[in-house]
Amino acid sequence: MPSHAAADHRRPRLLASLAAAAVVGIAIGAAGWALSKPAPAEPSGSALAPTGTTPTTTASALPTAQPSAAPSPASPSPEPEQDVVFTLVAAGDILTHSPVLNSALRAGGDTYDFGALTELVRPYIDGADIALCHLEVPIVPEGAAPSGYPMFGAPGELVTALAADGWDGCSLASNHSVDRRWDGVRTTLDDFDEAGLGHSGTARSQDEQLSTQMYTVTEGDRQVDVASISFTYGLNGLPKPDGMPWAVDTFDADAANVQPILEAAQRARDDGADVVVASVHCCVEYRIAPTDAQRSIVEQIAASGLVDLYLGHHAHVPQPIERLEGGPQGEGMWAAFGHGNFLSNQDTQCCVADTNSGYLTTSTITVTPEGDVDVSVEWTATTVDRRDSHTMHVLSDITASGAGNLTASEAAARHQRVADAVGEQASERTTVPVKLADSVTVQPRGE
Repeated sequence: MPSHAAADHRRPRLLASLAAAAVVGIAIGAAGWALSKPAPAEPSGSALAPTGTTPTTTASALPTAQPSAAPSPASPSPEPEQDVVFTLVAAGDILTHSPVLNSALRAGGDTYDFGALTELVRPYIDGADIALCHLEVPIVPEGAAPSGYPMFGAPGELVTALAADGWDGCSLASNHSVDRRWDGVRTTLDDFDEAGLGHSGTARSQDEQLSTQMYTVTEGDRQVDVASISFTYGLNGLPKPDGMPWAVDTFDADAANVQPILEAAQRARDDGADVVVASVHCCVEYRIAPTDAQRSIVEQIAASGLVDLYLGHHAHVPQPIERLEGGPQGEGMWAAFGHGNFLSNQDTQCCVADTNSGYLTTSTITVTPEGDVDVSVEWTATTVDRRDSHTMHVLSDITASGAGNLTASEAAARHQRVADAVGEQASERTTVPVKLADSVTVQPRGE
């Protein structure tokens, strides 16, 4: 129904139309009267009124055809929105055992230089749009001495080195999160904030625990938000800090109860996440094949439709990478059951041989203008040369020649163990990832 304002605007036009019709009628009547009377010939084109009358119209006043306005050029169609495509790299456990601390201290002289250990793998981290590490140990408060197993505490220089290597943030929920109690939780988050790194899985307040760590990817005029959530199966029997049940995100892995993880994923969606990445620290150490409980955990998360990518940790050995049924579009969810170790002192001297290596996952993620998400996953095998000051290597770079204290045959054997653990569903990547988006912004938690 037209508005009152529109109706009021039409009234003057109606009156004008009636007046025009009356004028035309009078003109037609006058013309008929004139035609019924003989009239002297007039020059062609004259239109004189009858004698004694006043002309009411002339030929020039009659309606005439007006030239139509030239058509305006069609406005250019707006450019269709483009997909946002970016790469996301994730890694295994960072464990600063005492020998690792000693190697970093020797490299730095009077300070800890972890960059000397990770230099050769740095391009595979810094090359990605988003890089998410898994820091399994807390940072010690200023003035406290660093320590290794069993009660870990890393120096603040580790956070500086993570940022310098190109990591954008880390998942922090692990069984060692409270090794240095509340001071360790708080110091770790404070140092991450100071370095501009994102963090998930631990918190300094309930508000922070309920907030979602977002990474905003910008491509042209489009932005998409990537959420990182992080959970651990437990804390090695240690309690959470008194009165602070929100300090570490935990779930019951033995019962395969993923409800806390799904609630966090739903909060992330409610907070506007276009992509949700779940980092989960569980289940049985030194076992390549996932346990039944571990597989149930991952399958439930996939079936929820809330998570786009699953990143597993804690086993300290590489585990399979599989595409499971489910996912947000119902077309599957990629799951790296366990990345193995990234940086540690573990090897055959303490554990199984598979602990000396792990893999990076490089996920290429596409978000369409309609919000659909497609994920593809590749893996890159890495290792630690424990006898060469814990120097890290990308295994595909040294299988032919060896490096440090690793012979070519040893490098090839380590690479094969990783490949066997990963399985055949995901492809191997042997080149440095490439940034595909314009920029990535690490959003402060809670903002």
